[in-house]
Amino acid sequence: MNMEFNRDLDVKGLNCPLPILRTKKALAEMETGQILRVVATDPGAMKDFPAFAKQTGNELLAQSEENRVFEFFLKRK
Repeated sequence: MNMEFNRDLDVKGLNCPLPILRTKKALAEMETGQILRVVATDPGAMKDFPAFAKQTGNELLAQSEENRVFEFFLKRK
């Protein structure tokens, strides 16, 4: 997916809850309105990331899957 982002986070090979924990840490270091791109391989990520966004108030702009690799774009609240 082609979307501009401010920071890239690769959590491939990590399983729950590590992708979410790393994402939370990365977002905490970013400024409001900035976009974080996360690439993960944990199948649970497809439901974890929307739930995480809802809980934290950060906006999940897009999510996609290609060859079991999941890509998420989160906008820092």
